[in-house]
Amino acid sequence: MIKLYDRGVYLLNNHEIIEDNGGVNVNISKEEALQNTMAYGILKHHNTSENMDSLQIKFDKLASHDITFVGIIQTARASGLEKFPIPYVLTNCHNSLCAVGGTINEDDHMFGLSCAKRYGGVYVPPHQAVIHQYAREMMAEGGLMILGSDSHTRYGALGTMAMGEGGPELVKQLLGKTYDIKRPEVIAIYLSGSLRQGVGPQDVALAIIGATFDNGYVNNKVMEFVGPGVKNLSADFRIGIDVMTTETTCLSSIWTTDEEIREFYAIHGREGDYKALNPGSVAYYEGMVYVDLDKVKPMIAMPFHPSNVYCIDTLNENLEDILYDVEQKALTVLDGVKDYTLRDKIRDGKLYVEQGIIAGCAGGGFENICAAADIIRGRSTGTDVFSLSVYPASTPMYAELAKNGVLVDFLNAGAVIKTAFCGPCFGAGDTPANGALSIRHTTRNFPNREGSKSQSGQISSVALMDARSIAATAANQGYLTPADAFDVTYTGQRYYFDQTIYKNRIFDSKGLADPSVEIQFGPNIKDWPTMVALPAHLILKVVSEIHDPVTTTDELIPSGETSSYRSNPLGLAEFTLSRKDPAYVGRAKEVQKAQKAIEAGRCPLDVLPELEKIVKATQKTFPQMKKNTFGVGSLIFAIKPGDGSAREQAASCQKVLGGWGNIANEYATKRYRSNLINWGMLPFITEENHKALPFENGDYIVFPDIRAAVENKDEIIKAYVMKQGQETGFQEISLTLGDLTDNEREIILKGCLINYYRG
Repeated sequence: MIKLYDRGVYLLNNHEIIEDNGGVNVNISKEEALQNTMAYGILKHHNTSENMDSLQIKFDKLASHDITFVGIIQTARASGLEKFPIPYVLTNCHNSLCAVGGTINEDDHMFGLSCAKRYGGVYVPPHQAVIHQYAREMMAEGGLMILGSDSHTRYGALGTMAMGEGGPELVKQLLGKTYDIKRPEVIAIYLSGSLRQGVGPQDVALAIIGATFDNGYVNNKVMEFVGPGVKNLSADFRIGIDVMTTETTCLSSIWTTDEEIREFYAIHGREGDYKALNPGSVAYYEGMVYVDLDKVKPMIAMPFHPSNVYCIDTLNENLEDILYDVEQKALTVLDGVKDYTLRDKIRDGKLYVEQGIIAGCAGGGFENICAAADIIRGRSTGTDVFSLSVYPASTPMYAELAKNGVLVDFLNAGAVIKTAFCGPCFGAGDTPANGALSIRHTTRNFPNREGSKSQSGQISSVALMDARSIAATAANQGYLTPADAFDVTYTGQRYYFDQTIYKNRIFDSKGLADPSVEIQFGPNIKDWPTMVALPAHLILKVVSEIHDPVTTTDELIPSGETSSYRSNPLGLAEFTLSRKDPAYVGRAKEVQKAQKAIEAGRCPLDVLPELEKIVKATQKTFPQMKKNTFGVGSLIFAIKPGDGSAREQAASCQKVLGGWGNIANEYATKRYRSNLINWGMLPFITEENHKALPFENGDYIVFPDIRAAVENKDEIIKAYVMKQGQETGFQEISLTLGDLTDNEREIILKGCLINYYRG
């Protein structure tokens, strides 16, 4: 089904594959062939530096939703924002329900509307569209680049190279600065063949994720979709695959475009925004993922990651063994919980699930919903526990599904139709019951995400599937069933897009700012607290260590109910690591007292007596660390932190609580590492085996001359560990900071991005 090439490949005429064995003669150099990828051309067009190896990108458009835009605009305002220099769309698809915390969600919305008026943006009210569907319908253009503050910012199927990053990267664009990265490698995703009936885009996406996530094959690289199989996929189908590329940890994606994509733009009244994209006649890729579409079957990603992939048939044939394997993984990812089980869902040899969800930027597309309706039509979801909810991704789509009768098919079957909302994807809508298993055509199924609070005994599980197989399961009233088990005639309804709803409801400034508009604040919207520059030296206490193979941003700062507090840095910080390490906040705040005392001109030992022996030993060993020259704070260790969401709060909450850095074996995504840097935190890397670290929770690590090390671009950072209970003596350890641009170093030295722009 999928093959990963061990070396680079040449692609001739978007069809012929030639492996790079060192002796290939294709009449042009490898460097020239590298420049013939679509990704290279788009990056070159947007690069403002003279060096294509060190890119300084300016994007064409920006997009944010209501979990992220308040913090972004607050940061930009504090840094001197006067108007939005490029189109910036503020959608309201995450905190739409206004269900937690009184008025605070709607206060965020009113903040967004007033800022769109004042600074010249676009405001999409709640329930109108999920962020990525609106971007597809109204923002994407061939050859452009879009930056979004949501990790699933992916519009490559439409010829737009899009990236999801933390808020500070959008702040840089709002202030006329650049997105600075090394030129990424480009990996070809070569599609061949055509699909069997019942297979949907989520099935193809999960197969690719399963083949590439664990080995990091496309990590921080651009996935370029090519090959003869592309033409056999509809625009909606390509979009459904493309949005899930985020779960491979790639940087971005781009596809060849054709008449299918031209028609997509024409349907949306924007045919002029179409651009034909193809690699050159000879293009070189640093790797290739070969996908035989003929062999893809209905898939399922079992808890607790989109890469935990099986064919549904394989799962059904090996239920006991596979469910037992998931239960064993739960012992790690759910922090040793003993009562987690899935095997109790086996009924008469079949797997029974309690809930089905088709929603969001991945599942809520027109073709997915229509195909699911073809399966469920005339059938019943049943009157037992199983329930089915469907969320069309935009109001124009909702209106068309109402006109063509699809919504009635679902309602008659017992399903519930809801408005455009991202909540089911991150745990703020249709949360399963305790112990339940939910199957979802959404983007993620991380632990501690969909309502799970293992420390409170509340555990739910999510498996990812395509809308078609979810509908087949619903038609079997909750018994897991692949879509290809049904002999269905798919009607293939045509989509007619009508902008009337948008014209009547969405505020579009047309880029005109109105400085006379007063920004509307709610009581929960707070400014960022003052953050100090990096001191000459640091004394940091390890206040949490996480030994999971991968730590998601949902575990660093939980999604779901916490989302209502994302406009309040201090309020949100109280939730940091609350599901992974509930004692973290208290430990971090205790250490932070010392730094606050220093900033107030007081003695830190008065508020943190345990620091006395550390300071005495430090000043004896490192005489340069005199009074008033060092800072005190905290740090965490995790093997591989930062998989998943682009939310900057995964880093900023640590900084608000006095964090100065992370130590990791590696960082799961560029997004998370960039968030650390932009909040003035040091992204340390250690090569030590996590099972034999020279430090542990509760130990202090001293970083003498850390500021000079950052300034001087030292490759090795020498640090010194003092174990708990130890009175004197340090153990030297070596860390690195990885590659840092000059601007990133300056941001760390200044203490955060806000300080950097304030000068």
